[in-house]
Amino acid sequence: MKLKRLIFLMVAPLLLAAMGPKPQGEAEGHRPYVRGEVPAARDQGAAAPAGPAAEAPRELTVLPAAEADPAQYLWQARPVVIFSDTPADPAFMRQLAELQRDPVPLLVRDVVVITDTDPAAESSWRRQLRPEGFSLVLLDKDGQVKQRKPAPWSVREISRAIDKFPLRQREIGRAALP
Repeated sequence: MKLKRLIFLMVAPLLLAAMGPKPQGEAEGHRPYVRGEVPAARDQGAAAPAGPAAEAPRELTVLPAAEADPAQYLWQARPVVIFSDTPADPAFMRQLAELQRDPVPLLVRDVVVITDTDPAAESSWRRQLRPEGFSLVLLDKDGQVKQRKPAPWSVREISRAIDKFPLRQREIGRAALP
């Protein structure tokens, strides 16, 4: 037994030296696979130059409706619009907390969150979507309304709904073949 251990300890450094340095991605730090993430998109992101900005995780973009125009997200992002009559609405607060608790699946799906809590302001989002009270509206990158919900949804429910959108199916390569 001691002889086997001695042989292993003598041969292991030689084997490690023969294998060469670690691959480039593993040398700086390994990024584990995130469920629902497209590996090809992750590899493209790894090709970007490493720096302090590249290492910082992206945060979920939450914008008030007054600062966001629907046209600026066309073909760029999937707006998830949360309407409420007041910012103190319990359903509104619960929905925002849910989205901010686990933003990674939404970031992978290019989601931007738009909030509108002032019915008197008559924002372009409110004029276009015409909500009543609390409303959660999922739009696709083509600007079409895909889902409307009168109650808060979990990140899991939102991400599953988005994964069923035809544009998302094409993005991940699961569209039905002709």
